[in-house]
Amino acid sequence: MSWADLHARTDILHAVLDRAARDPFDPTLFDDLPGLDRLFGGPDGVLLALRHRWENHLVVKLEHALAQGKSVVDVHNELTAEQPALRAILDAYDTDRLYRSPRPRALAS
Repeated sequence: MSWADLHARTDILHAVLDRAARDPFDPTLFDDLPGLDRLFGGPDGVLLALRHRWENHLVVKLEHALAQGKSVVDVHNELTAEQPALRAILDAYDTDRLYRSPRPRALAS
């Protein structure tokens, strides 16, 4: 993957998150994003990349928080407050079904 592709992938993720901040159920959430199919294999690939991002952030926060005596629920709620658009899009779409057969291209974020 080139640097240009990496930046294009990041731009797509940010565009989707910006749209989800307004309405995570918007049927045009993934429309008109140049390179989405090539870089992610379609909307499902974007959802996988966003879920991967969420899980990475959650794991890091958990490692720090559990050492401080915080509960998993507290950490989850804290991350949800920090990244409401990301959580909203994951709540709006069934990403569990995607994890049964993830696409390597989608997870390369």
